[in-house]
Amino acid sequence: MADAPLKILIVDDEAPARHRLREVLDDCTNAVPLIVVGEAASGREALALLGTMAADLVLTDIHMPDMDGIELARHLLKLPTPPVLIFTTAYHEHAIAAFEVHAIDYLVKPVRVQRLLAALDKVPRLRPLSDAKLNRLPSAARRFLSVTERSRVVLVPIDEVVYLKAELKYITIRTSDREYLLEESLTKLEEEFGQRFVRIHRNCLVARSAIRGFERRVSADGDAHWEVLLRDVPEALAVSRRQQFIVREIGRDSSA
Repeated sequence: MADAPLKILIVDDEAPARHRLREVLDDCTNAVPLIVVGEAASGREALALLGTMAADLVLTDIHMPDMDGIELARHLLKLPTPPVLIFTTAYHEHAIAAFEVHAIDYLVKPVRVQRLLAALDKVPRLRPLSDAKLNRLPSAARRFLSVTERSRVVLVPIDEVVYLKAELKYITIRTSDREYLLEESLTKLEEEFGQRFVRIHRNCLVARSAIRGFERRVSADGDAHWEVLLRDVPEALAVSRRQQFIVREIGRDSSA
């Protein structure tokens, strides 16, 4: 039985680059059985496509607006069967040194047939990129968090997150519309998004932009504490004694 063709998804925000890569892939078909199953102009579009089709390999540009290739790679790991990923880039050699150090495959634009053939030949031996490898690459903070719902990857824009709350082994992501469950570390999220969120409790980070004020509350047993009042969300969140300094800090920033 002949080998099944390699199913490839092309991701690049520039249409001429996608067209060029498809042409070079066409030139490889005599040597490697392959089929281009789709093209995407953004990371979000790629994830949507992969929710409806399977791909063995994703060839993605690194530098793209909205979601770069490295962030896309992290979200791909949430798929039930993550594809192998190879980056395409117009970066100069010094900018891709980290990819070589960590043995992450990449193709420099304009992509040449022989170099692409060498990369395709390695695909059966490659595995999906791990979080550990991706964390060692130079990248900006994510613009989205990704959760898996019914075998689909759902993207939650960071700009829409009101708070992140650790509960048992999950993080609850709260937006003005709904809640999502995320399997990540609250500490690592704080390290990545520390400028956007403030810790109000050991188990809770709140978006600074979502805070509309603080209110002093006294419980039935006479214990007084502060609560955060939120925009667009009716609930209030308790501030731990250890974090009460943020009431003064944020109040001072608001009045400045």
